[in-house]
Amino acid sequence: MGNRTIQFSENEWYHCYSRTVDRSRPFEESLFVYRFLETLYFANSENAMPVFPHLYKQYAHDDLFSLERDKPLVAIGAYCLMPTHYHLLIQPLAEEGITRFMRKAGTGFTNFYNEQNGRVGNLFVKPFRAKHIGTDHYLNRVVQYIHLNPVELFESDWKKGVVSEPRLLPQRLRSYAHSSLFEHEGGIRPQSSIVNLDVLGNVRDNVTDAAKMIDDAAEYYRFLELDL
Repeated sequence: MGNRTIQFSENEWYHCYSRTVDRSRPFEESLFVYRFLETLYFANSENAMPVFPHLYKQYAHDDLFSLERDKPLVAIGAYCLMPTHYHLLIQPLAEEGITRFMRKAGTGFTNFYNEQNGRVGNLFVKPFRAKHIGTDHYLNRVVQYIHLNPVELFESDWKKGVVSEPRLLPQRLRSYAHSSLFEHEGGIRPQSSIVNLDVLGNVRDNVTDAAKMIDDAAEYYRFLELDL
């Protein structure tokens, strides 16, 4: 637990992240990946969260991301779901947008996860961690870091700047479906409506220079306060 010292300001970017309290691994199961992505989409609205069982009677998972929402609370520039944790790059678009969005998303997903697993209590460490991103250089580094997270699943020392097969890195990253790297490379899929790349401007991830990505991400990782 603990109190948050950071103050969120509109038109500023923040890297928000948290892990499960008990090291459970919800994002290894498609059911929970799908629901978390759906939650990111519907929590980002002035509207209350929908009743998912009712939606499922009318729509398939992919179709949900085309349903209309009210005004967004935040712009999501990038995301990545790892087995025990998540990373979000977000910018508030409304008053207390990040706080409201994260509360809706966290509560909605936790309630579903608890119902499915017969558990009670928090699923993610509270409060979620957040870091302000003050420059475009830093923003680009965070985008890289977020999209590089899956490397730890097949390169355990990457956070130390060590990758055994750097030439295979872009292909391996592209094969990981639970991040927004696909959108940053220009791809379109149903859940692409979760992210708003226009707000990022010209900042884009560059997966062609794998060695530089690893070095930049390893340097950024040293600044993270939460041991994920």
